[in-house]
Amino acid sequence: MEANEHPAAHEGGRGPSDRRERIKTRVVDEGFVRIEQLADEFGVTPMTIRRDLDYLQAKGWLRKVRGGATAQPSTAFHGDVRHRTQAMVAQKSMLARAALTFVKPGQSLVIDDSTSALALVGLLPQRAPLTVITNFVPVTQLLAGSAGIDLISLGGLYYPAYDAFLGIRTVDAVSTLHADILFASTTAITRGHCYHQSQETVAVKRALMEACDRRVLLVDHTKFRRRGLYQLAPVTAFDLVIVDADIPEPDLDSLQSKGVEVLVARPD
Repeated sequence: MEANEHPAAHEGGRGPSDRRERIKTRVVDEGFVRIEQLADEFGVTPMTIRRDLDYLQAKGWLRKVRGGATAQPSTAFHGDVRHRTQAMVAQKSMLARAALTFVKPGQSLVIDDSTSALALVGLLPQRAPLTVITNFVPVTQLLAGSAGIDLISLGGLYYPAYDAFLGIRTVDAVSTLHADILFASTTAITRGHCYHQSQETVAVKRALMEACDRRVLLVDHTKFRRRGLYQLAPVTAFDLVIVDADIPEPDLDSLQSKGVEVLVARPD
């Protein structure tokens, strides 16, 4: 039993793992939960709930805020996969249509664990035959059984908050492959560099970049207002950056001033 836990927390055989799973579900479903309310419901102290939230935040499920926790994205927290998928839908669709023009039948593609690149996946059967390599479970689910698509799913340690396989085993799997083109995104662009919140994500994305002849970065305009902890690479490491039409002029000028090839995706 954890220190300061009320015995009721273990009624019915439930312990910290079960409690954290239920807290995670509550936050994702409701968007916000309060520490005091959770402490009362689970029969534990607020300090125990704070430790639970610390644990879940480290796993990427939520972010702690004053008095509780939220699943809503912020400048530093990108949210779980469901929130990411529901964000900037129109902009991601523009990026995907622009990216599709660079896909040719017979190519081998790598799709990373970003929801920006995921928007492209539904369009790929139009360019079959293709080989698609990914560590992102939603990509595998969308393309499984698609005619003309040879699908290679990268294994490793599964991270539920990202719905992706990450870590050293994934990096090892990537190192044995070579592809024509990578479609990827990033959590944040700061001072000309791409950043992420997870070291595991950075390690895998670097391996994916090394495995491809051409690298295409898909970013909506909000990425220039976000923050990340771990540096992935400079934007100049990508052969092409596709941005949506809502990108502020100063951010566009900053990209172009670095010698980056930029394509502005616009509505049809």
